[in-house]
Amino acid sequence: MPDTPASLSPQDALVAVMIAVSASDENMRTAELVAIHRMVNHMPVFAAYDADRMRQIAQTVFDLFEEEDGLDALFGLIRDGLPERLYETAYALACDVAAADGTLREVELRMLEEIRDELNIDRLHAAAIEWGARVRHLRP
Repeated sequence: MPDTPASLSPQDALVAVMIAVSASDENMRTAELVAIHRMVNHMPVFAAYDADRMRQIAQTVFDLFEEEDGLDALFGLIRDGLPERLYETAYALACDVAAADGTLREVELRMLEEIRDELNIDRLHAAAIEWGARVRHLRP
């Protein structure tokens, strides 16, 4: 894959996690895309991020999803680009994207589990992050 970057910035890695969750069910919903753009445009961790890079990062995620060991390669890029202090941030962003459309599909839940495992998120911390995402995205 010639377009796969050799490394990701911390912000690229966070975007890759969000895109991966959204694309995991092969249907990126509008609510999920809006949530990703909103977070990139408003969260302090993305303050100096060039949002135009999102398209390239999304393409990288899509390309890796097509490869046999692409998910492992994606997580390798994410772990290499993301400082450990941002692992829980990545998981929180992933949970917010998954919850954005009001429905958690089985494949999204499996992707969240994979992210938890790959980033060694403590189960208690993960439960708190998941609960926070759930209550933020409740509908009346």
